[in-house]
Amino acid sequence: MNESKKTSIFLPHEERNGKPLDLFFLWCAANIGILGLVYGAIIIGFKLSFFQSVLVTIVGSLSFILVGIMSLAGKETGAITFILSRAPFGFKGNYIPSIIALVGHMGWLSINVCTGTLTTVSLFVTLGFKSNNILTAISLGIFIILVLISVLFSHETLIKIQTIFTYLFGSLTLIILAILIPKTNWNLLLNMKSGSWIGNFLPAVAFVMAGTGISWSSASADYSCHQNPKNSSRSVAASVTLGGAVPLIIIMGVGLLLSTAVPDLANSSNPTQVIRGALPRWIAIIYYLTAIGGLTPQCFLGLKSSKLLLDAINIHAKNASVVIFQALIIIILPSYILFIAQDFQGTLESFLGILGKLLAAWSSVFFIDYLFIRKKHGYSRKLLEDKNFNPINYRGVISWLIGFVVGLLFSNTFIFNGPFAVGIFKGNSLNVLLTFVVSGAVYYFIGVLSGKSTVYTESTGGELNE
Repeated sequence: MNESKKTSIFLPHEERNGKPLDLFFLWCAANIGILGLVYGAIIIGFKLSFFQSVLVTIVGSLSFILVGIMSLAGKETGAITFILSRAPFGFKGNYIPSIIALVGHMGWLSINVCTGTLTTVSLFVTLGFKSNNILTAISLGIFIILVLISVLFSHETLIKIQTIFTYLFGSLTLIILAILIPKTNWNLLLNMKSGSWIGNFLPAVAFVMAGTGISWSSASADYSCHQNPKNSSRSVAASVTLGGAVPLIIIMGVGLLLSTAVPDLANSSNPTQVIRGALPRWIAIIYYLTAIGGLTPQCFLGLKSSKLLLDAINIHAKNASVVIFQALIIIILPSYILFIAQDFQGTLESFLGILGKLLAAWSSVFFIDYLFIRKKHGYSRKLLEDKNFNPINYRGVISWLIGFVVGLLFSNTFIFNGPFAVGIFKGNSLNVLLTFVVSGAVYYFIGVLSGKSTVYTESTGGELNE
């Protein structure tokens, strides 16, 4: 590889030969994980009827259309998400959102490592071992080794592995669904009273959106940049959207049914372990093995996107240094969650509370920029490569900050209690959805309708759209 390819922020054309179906399997395997079962049980906790709960899984999961549309920017340019983010935020203005996204990636990676560790513990317990801290430490070590081995995978190998685990885990999920249907307390499920559409339903949808479409949006173009630019945009967007939404709807639906057979599912310190009580032993063993195998390449997505984010903010570290840094993170954070906090669900919800708003504000600005400016005018090399041409795009940065501050005022966190976090905004993720709407609206008015968009459409460096 010559020097120009080493330093280029764009993927060479010869490496852009992906097909839309590749993205379907990649995102499908990334979202069919066992954590979705817990999401289903948490939805029930919003005190909704069965119909409303099912509707939450569908509407919330379809937030993946955000990832689908944003991924088109990668297909059209061959650049990763946070290189493209330089357009609405500026070269230097993009640093803070990039660092926050890096923290988000490492946070989600840690959550997934915790899930993989707890699943490994559940497997050992099902095989007859006694659950204790020593077993948890051994399981953490085993899973971390599996994750770090996955670093050796190429993009093509990852696609193949994700495809295999999509079929395996998906088939097993359907088998478990068939087992759970006769065990489900349908009388209890169908007689649950309807909750308020504003006070219960909307916060539940916001919770699912914060943990799915909004969270994954920061990696939207990281894999679509491998797509052939001549591929149909509609096919690419549909493959990403359905690849993320379909498995989420199915796995969270199973979680809804499972919540009646396993009432403690959402509140358990190890939610994966209580699942085995509702399944035949042999099915539980196979399910856990497949879940562990599926979580490993899923964690690799977080590792790869973290490395790409470092490149986006011009931190070009050696691969060995990056792996050591990532290894330390996925040892320290999961160890804290598993051995000190011992509150898996609480940690997950606190994490979504802070990072969710920051990422929601960023993704909204990126989404509006692409949909109303970039889709028409395209990205230019000068805009993305010349740090002096567009150092700080104040319209994007201001929109991002306003959305985040408004969301913070309507939320209660461990560091700040917002004065407006009352009523329907009390104790839920509805503020994340509010943040998304506010940031996008502000950017639309001051960035799109202002008529002062020369910095956005400058193309003297050559258009990247094919």
